[in-house]
Amino acid sequence: MDEKRCTCGTMDVRVVACSGGSNVGQIANDAAIQLAKEKVASFFCLAGVGGYIEGMVKSARDAGLMIAIDGCSVQCAAKTLQHQDIEPAIQIVVTELGVEKSPDLDPDEKACSLVVEKVKDELVA
Repeated sequence: MDEKRCTCGTMDVRVVACSGGSNVGQIANDAAIQLAKEKVASFFCLAGVGGYIEGMVKSARDAGLMIAIDGCSVQCAAKTLQHQDIEPAIQIVVTELGVEKSPDLDPDEKACSLVVEKVKDELVA
């Protein structure tokens, strides 16, 4: 992973998330939304990167710091970025935080908060 940079000032921090068909995919997505609402990072369109939309790929490459939140060990968000030679500075995998994957699409609020706090911790580490 690239070295993390300070997020103070005008740093352009972007977050992409898995939004897969499981609880952990939805937790990843909800955590990214929460980070955007709290103005920790701008929520960026992973589908545009995966769809090879030239302007979106360029914007992703130009980000000051990219965060990928994946639901599980398959790591679709990080791998989508990596296919475009974009290495996330921070990658969080929800299942690595002790959340069990299930087909239930209702994200757990506590788990979402755990992911948000983990991202914030990584940003200041």
